[in-house]
Amino acid sequence: MFRRRTQEAPQDPPQVAKPGGKGRPTPKRAEAEKRRRQPITAPANRKEAYKRVRERQAAERARAREGMARGEEKYLLKRDKGPVRRLARDYVDARRTVGSYMMYVLFAIIVISLLPFAAAKLLVVFAPGLLLGVVLVEGMVLARGVKKLAAERYPDESTKGVGMYAAMRAMQIRRLRVPSPQVKPGQKDLVGKS
Repeated sequence: MFRRRTQEAPQDPPQVAKPGGKGRPTPKRAEAEKRRRQPITAPANRKEAYKRVRERQAAERARAREGMARGEEKYLLKRDKGPVRRLARDYVDARRTVGSYMMYVLFAIIVISLLPFAAAKLLVVFAPGLLLGVVLVEGMVLARGVKKLAAERYPDESTKGVGMYAAMRAMQIRRLRVPSPQVKPGQKDLVGKS
C-alpha cells in the first residue's frame, strides 16, 4: 500500500517548434541562474564601494539624459511619451513661433525702458500685454491645428492635453526644448515621421 511503484519514466516527446514560439526549450532555473551569476569582485573598502555606485549611477543618468535629448521613447517622461506627443513636438518644432522669442523681446523691452525717452516708457506699458496676447492667440491656433492633425493620423489614440502640450512647447526657447527638436523649422512635410 505504501510501497513505491517503480515505473520507467516516460520518454519526453520530441521538441516541435510552435509557430510564433521562441524556437528553443525554456532553460531550467538552475541553468539560468548559473548563466546570470558573475564573479564577485568585492571593493577594498566601503569608500571604494560608494565610489563605484556613484560612477555607475552617473553613467546611467548621462545615458538617460542623452536618450531623452534624442527623443528615445524609453527615456522620455510620461508627459512626452506616445506617437501623439511626438507629432505635437514635431508640429511645433517645424514652425517659427513668436512664443519662442518672447523672452528675448521682453529682455529688449526692459533695456529700452531704461532709455530716457517718453516713447520708451510708452512701449514698456503696452508692448508686454500685446506680446502676451499674440502668444496666447498663437498657442490657441497651434493647439487646434495639432489636435486636428492628431485626430486624423491617430484616431485610436487619446488627444487629451495635446493642445496645451503643443502651446507650452511653442513658448520655450527652441535651443532649450527637451526632448530636443527632431525637425528643423520649415520641414513641415516631416512632421510626425521622425
